[in-house]
Amino acid sequence: MARYTGPKSKIARKFREPIFGPDKALDKKNYPPGQHGPSKRRGKQSEYAIQLLEKQKAKYTYGVLERQFSNLFVKASSKQGVTGENFLKLLEARLDNVVYRLGIAPTRSSARQFVSHKHITVNGEVVNIPSYSLRPGDVVAVRERSKSVEAITDSVASHKINKFSWLEWNANDLQGTFVSYPERSDIPENIKENLIVELYSK
Repeated sequence: MARYTGPKSKIARKFREPIFGPDKALDKKNYPPGQHGPSKRRGKQSEYAIQLLEKQKAKYTYGVLERQFSNLFVKASSKQGVTGENFLKLLEARLDNVVYRLGIAPTRSSARQFVSHKHITVNGEVVNIPSYSLRPGDVVAVRERSKSVEAITDSVASHKINKFSWLEWNANDLQGTFVSYPERSDIPENIKENLIVELYSK
């Protein structure tokens, strides 16, 4: 699946969740899209369909392509611990996600753009790969020449105090530290990772 660039409200309605952020359309029409609207009878979904939908929701949420998604799952499977939880931790450790979590970017899609346009550094070096996997102790910062970019300053100004225990944020220097991998209970996304594990286990 290529990265989705179409109407985001339609996808949010499909999953009945604001996976791209607050959405007025979802508030008004909290039912799946389709020409027959909420009155259309929808058959019972198969186990496979439910698992596939959960996988698609995770991919849309984190903006990850199929190959990257599969590779991350293989990596999570090889680690000690619960595979599903390991998988979400690796998704959270992506550079674009951390840029979003720190408040440098208002959305994950804009975070990917900031990284691709070389506005972000990791441990002092410019990294323009959104899927770059961070390790505990890595310092993510806005590049010196990019600190005046309006989109970044606006996002930082509107960002509330850091609420994620695995990240530290220094607003004065526009830099944050990836302290550790998050615990599953600290990840706010409503994703049933066990369904994804079951799908890949078939």
